[in-house]
Amino acid sequence: MIIRKGVKKDIPQVLDLIKELAEFENALNEVTNTVKRLEDDGFGDNPVYNLFVAESENKIIGIAITFFRYSTWKGKNLYIEDLIVNEKFRRKGIGIKIFEEVKKYAQESSCIGISLQVLDWNKIGINFYKKLNMKFDNEWVNCYLELDEK
Repeated sequence: MIIRKGVKKDIPQVLDLIKELAEFENALNEVTNTVKRLEDDGFGDNPVYNLFVAESENKIIGIAITFFRYSTWKGKNLYIEDLIVNEKFRRKGIGIKIFEEVKKYAQESSCIGISLQVLDWNKIGINFYKKLNMKFDNEWVNCYLELDEK
């Protein structure tokens, strides 16, 4: 198994893992992203995310999708949108290896930290992030506005 930066040809398998996560979160019907959009957004002229993959025997078994966000109080931060390991490969240290690669990238990119969200009912995820010394914040409320697709 290797951890590496993702490439465009990984995207169909990446979307499969995204759907696997959505199914775990009982929200598969919420996934409207496509291979084309993921390719354009990650590998087009102005990429908006970074992709890290865990690969074994030419199969993508884990991913992390990250992007930079900016704190006016602290500076540049790396946000992990999703860190997913295929269910058959969990509890083998793959998630930690992906996280370590993301952490190295954040340090090389002069980030002040790494942030992410985990659902409050996802005890496995919460325990995983606690092992990585992530701090949990119970004060902030997430807000978002969905825009109509054009």
